[in-house]
Amino acid sequence: MNLENKGDKVEMEENVNFVIQDETLMMVDSGEEDWYCLHDVTLNGQILEYHGQGTSILDVGLAQAKQPLNTTSHYFEIEILDPGENCFIAIGLTEKDYPKNRLPGWDKGSIAYHADDGKVFIGCGVGEKFGPKCYKGDTMGCGISFPVPLNQRTHNLSFEDLRRQHEARNEGTLQDGNIDGSEFVEVFFTKNGTMVGVRRVVLPYGGFLPSIGMLSFHEKVKVNLKPLTG
Repeated sequence: MNLENKGDKVEMEENVNFVIQDETLMMVDSGEEDWYCLHDVTLNGQILEYHGQGTSILDVGLAQAKQPLNTTSHYFEIEILDPGENCFIAIGLTEKDYPKNRLPGWDKGSIAYHADDGKVFIGCGVGEKFGPKCYKGDTMGCGISFPVPLNQRTHNLSFEDLRRQHEARNEGTLQDGNIDGSEFVEVFFTKNGTMVGVRRVVLPYGGFLPSIGMLSFHEKVKVNLKPLTG
């Protein structure tokens, strides 16, 4: 709005209700206290946005949650709000001391599903064909099926079956367990609530931290660390 001429006036209406259009300003469900590492990303409520240089593969933005996944909180999700220039967005799990300049999945002690190519990376810079690519508006999920009870696996379970397992654990009808770093677990990934695939990996000592990686300008995701609760 410009005031071009001398004597121009502006009349303000009373009792005007201002509405904040940007939902990122209203997110209060998450805070920095929920995160162990926020490297080259900014956090605004549940929104993570890439703020690295974006000029080389070392310019990774990494977010690691403070609490590892466990038998009562074993799944989390991200929604791609903006894929940025290249959609170099990864969702997965990392050990606590994972290097900050590596996307989840690229180094040992990690596993991740990458949005740009649909591949799964398991402690290696070369990915395996795994699932579909993901785009703006897609929701990517990652979780662990702990070996408790041992006779239940995720290979033939739907996402709704996993949800019911989670509810049963909360009700105390399934045995709970601790993270001891000496067992195999099945890590599964979803896209828009549908199972994409499962990989069996060694659980590191101290557990796996929910992790999100980004690598190109303007990438933005909404994180839900506990979508199966509430």
